[in-house]
Amino acid sequence: MLLIIEPAALGPAAGTPAAATAPGTAASKAPDDPRDRPKEPDDARDLPKTPDDSRERPKRHDESRGRPKTAEDPRGWPMRRGTLTALKKLSERGIQPALEGGSHPEPGIQALLEQEEISLADPDSKEWKDQPLERLRVAVSPDGSLILNKDGGITEDGGSAGEGAGKAQNDPGPSFPDWPALAAWLLGSRRTATRNRKTAETDISVRVNLDGTGKSRIDTGIPFYDHMLDQIARHGYMDIDVACRGDLEIDEHHTIEDTAIALGEAIGEALGDKRGIGRYGFAVAMDETRSLVAIDLSGRPWCVFEGTFRREKVGDFPTEMTSHFFHSLAMALKATLHVSVKGENDHHQIEACFKGLARCLRQAVDRNEYYLDILPSSKGML
Repeated sequence: MLLIIEPAALGPAAGTPAAATAPGTAASKAPDDPRDRPKEPDDARDLPKTPDDSRERPKRHDESRGRPKTAEDPRGWPMRRGTLTALKKLSERGIQPALEGGSHPEPGIQALLEQEEISLADPDSKEWKDQPLERLRVAVSPDGSLILNKDGGITEDGGSAGEGAGKAQNDPGPSFPDWPALAAWLLGSRRTATRNRKTAETDISVRVNLDGTGKSRIDTGIPFYDHMLDQIARHGYMDIDVACRGDLEIDEHHTIEDTAIALGEAIGEALGDKRGIGRYGFAVAMDETRSLVAIDLSGRPWCVFEGTFRREKVGDFPTEMTSHFFHSLAMALKATLHVSVKGENDHHQIEACFKGLARCLRQAVDRNEYYLDILPSSKGML
């Protein structure tokens, strides 16, 4: 991946006064350098400190010693907060920082980058121009936040962004307050997948973002089922879009089963190589109902469902399809899934199962930034 950075994205936030160039240069001595401190008058140093004395000692300029130099501190170096750390982490993970051809950071910033052994590529050079890399662009919005866009994206009016691709005013992408947040998103929060499944019985499109915020757009033609799938998104903090056109004139079976298969396959694809994930999840109580759900993203499909229902349907959802949904999902996701539910109200029982699944999935797919390169398996594969 090539990360094309607008030069301003390396510098101070909008409206922030920048200090001089780089450490160790004549033009950029640190403001708290003793050589830069104004001399105090001799009589000021010798003044006795008394409670009723209205004269105060002049404040020494070394009071800022030890304070972090940030973009908000006009005495700090002209770098955005966390830029060096974030760029180093990105480059170590194979994301190559780059500047547009002809663009150069100011000398002080260049010195800091070289000091940290961070190299900036020229995306128009022969080395990078013809490589089939995903290209992302970092720009600075008017409020100083960082905007991430695909290079050569599409403008809001649907046309090609062309030369202005990636600029915040043309193709607004995700926004980040600082470089650490942008780097964390790039390294750990881009697990998305789209799955399309078309048979003679159903036509299904599923899109998942494992690191979303719980948003969903669900339309299967079965309102209660839509409500249950929304529980997975909402309580699993995933973004899930599902559109299904099935043969409901026959019955609900194919729609529920095939949607579960497509959803399981999409989650499995979004997980990638599963490095850094929790792998296991377990939880949910709901009024008089208790649902226990355990999952292992093991790559070995298995499903055990324990529970009985009194009603034939809840809304337009056949209660017998509850266990079948979990079985279909587990097989497609290649996960071991155990579900046990007890209660008096069938609506509560089914909903508790779906909510329990959501919480389990959240635990199992969560990634720890400290373990991003570790596969949670003694076998060396999942």
